[in-house]
Amino acid sequence: MKTYNDIYLSARNTLRRHGVEAYALEARILVSCAAEKSVQELLKDLNLYTTPQVEATVTDYIARRLQGEPVAYITGIWEFYGLPMRVTSDVLIPRPDTETLVDAVKEVLVGYKMDARVLDLCCGSGCITCAVGHELPATKLVAVDLSASALEVCRENVGLNRLNSRVICVQADATASPPLGIGTFDVIVSNPPYIPSAEISSLDRSVRDYEPVWALDGGADGLRFYKAIIKYWKSLLRPDGVLIFEVGEGQADDVCEMLMAAGFNSTAVRRDARGVERVVIGRI
Repeated sequence: MKTYNDIYLSARNTLRRHGVEAYALEARILVSCAAEKSVQELLKDLNLYTTPQVEATVTDYIARRLQGEPVAYITGIWEFYGLPMRVTSDVLIPRPDTETLVDAVKEVLVGYKMDARVLDLCCGSGCITCAVGHELPATKLVAVDLSASALEVCRENVGLNRLNSRVICVQADATASPPLGIGTFDVIVSNPPYIPSAEISSLDRSVRDYEPVWALDGGADGLRFYKAIIKYWKSLLRPDGVLIFEVGEGQADDVCEMLMAAGFNSTAVRRDARGVERVVIGRI
């Protein structure tokens, strides 16, 4: 019989030998998932003996990780803005950079319009919807995605975070006219696909081979979704409304120009924790 610590150390050393950068963190997450414990519970129980089944599950997880599969898809859950998010291969894995987008929504609404109506376009897992809903308890939210399978994940996360009473999920195409009856909004927020098509093949294997390409590919220049959303969805903004985008590196200036050309009164840019211009805010 082995202890949790024996299995953890073996997993950590295997990941380190194969060049996994965050080997200690990933080993903790994979072992805790196999043991059906939180990371905190695992750390408390490290010296306890466990079952061969847990060891076999960890061995399977490590093999999948070394083939390139992201930890979030192996465990099926990830954290975003301090909230648990279920993830599958139908949605992108929530990333820390996107938390800057939630910060921007809070900046726009806190103290000004706490009971705002917010639209999340290209919602994917629903991580932005859930984070905004959790942080701003008076908001009403609509989450939109073209993918039915992504919307299923979004609905699951809305339920997981107890937001069913304030969130509606709608299947619609962000690059086409909005569905009738969807209403108007104080804020439209979107983290759309923004990687230029030609760059998809050069992405890290864990992204290129496992994450859904339709959620990454932003067209020839990476700007297809920004152009379409501004064209088709701007009309849903209420007076003094705000459109907030996540953008890729080097895209902020182009997106600001699009917003000003479309009649927005002002634009602003916010940097993420790495100093990258990550969020563009356009005010009507």
